[in-house]
Amino acid sequence: MARILALDFGVKRTGIAVTDEMQLIASGLDTVATESLFAYLESYFAKESVELVVVGEPKKLNGQPSESEQFIQPFLRKWMEVFPTMPIERQDERFTSKIAFQSMIDGGLRKKKRQDKALIDEISATLILQAYLDRK
Repeated sequence: MARILALDFGVKRTGIAVTDEMQLIASGLDTVATESLFAYLESYFAKESVELVVVGEPKKLNGQPSESEQFIQPFLRKWMEVFPTMPIERQDERFTSKIAFQSMIDGGLRKKKRQDKALIDEISATLILQAYLDRK
């Protein structure tokens, strides 16, 4: 089986998570500068078998797209040019950053480590992927 990869897309940084080959467990992989994301993924796809990419879908409490969606749409259009055969699915990402931060507190991370936005993005991507796996 191939892996499933998830992205918590951000204008500056993008958190990345991936499943194991059996698609049972979601784990944080990395956080990369968004400007380097396509190069990073090209390299990753050359080494690992990935069958699907899940991209977080930011929504407001009422279910409408949040303001962040305007930055994700150009990314998705470029995705279709760069990776036309790699399917994408969307996963509601409401509250993932807050849950990620709370999990850092619950896990006993020191305040300095909790301020690491890259770690929050990676944990958020993991939460997006786990929510997708739970829904599937």
